Amino acid sequence: MTDSQLAEYRDYLLRYALFRLRDEAVAEEAVQDTLLAALQAKQGFAAQSSVKTWLTGILKHKLIDAQRKLCRDPFQLDERLGDEGELADFDGLFDKTGHWGSDGPRTWTHPDAALEQRDFWRVYEECAARMPKRTALVFAMRESMSYEIDEICQNLDITATNCSVLLYRARMSLRVCLEKNWFGR
Repeated sequence: MTDSQLAEYRDYLLRYALFRLRDEAVAEEAVQDTLLAALQAKQGFAAQSSVKTWLTGILKHKLIDAQRKLCRDPFQLDERLGDEGELADFDGLFDKTGHWGSDGPRTWTHPDAALEQRDFWRVYEECAARMPKRTALVFAMRESMSYEIDEICQNLDITATNCSVLLYRARMSLRVCLEKNWFGR
């Protein structure tokens, strides 16, 4: 494996990191750390997987490290806590018994066809970008990276209850946003 082979995957790694972190500067730093680690460990690369798979594995660890750093940085505390207030008030969607209120979710017609449309993913990305970073990360780790709840909790140093709340908020936020901006057009 050559240095140029590592560089050819940089754009892919950056897209991967941006999708999961939603912060360009942090994603760029994670990719740089990944490539640096790969350069330092390239003698140990046994070619049992593709270079792309190997680099993605390194990047996944760097992304978790980056998120831990963001979560423990006291200067990021206001941003992490304040973003939760940007979510819509979901209590108004339910009645006193906890069931959907009169303005409950509408039936989505042909959801499979919508998923195949490129515009849907643009709207999805915009909706996901509106989520708080921590909420989006937990959702991405669970739904995109297929992490189990206990793995997410361990990597982000959060409780299972907090993880469940973040996943609930992410799903509700996506549902409300997609109903408004895609399905309810």
